[in-house]
Amino acid sequence: MRTFLISLGVIAILSGCATWKGVKKDSSDAWKATKKGTNKAYNATKEAIHEATD
Repeated sequence: MRTFLISLGVIAILSGCATWKGVKKDSSDAWKATKKGTNKAYNATKEAIHEATD
């Protein structure tokens, strides 16, 4: 049963990106999106603090 679940999990993970290049591209895209969102949140917080302390 455990082997079946592990196999099913591996198939589910690799079904979206079947090659190593696909895995690398997907993880790169995810990193860029996360970094972009984090920068926006950081800048918004920084501006809010600056406005509050003026």
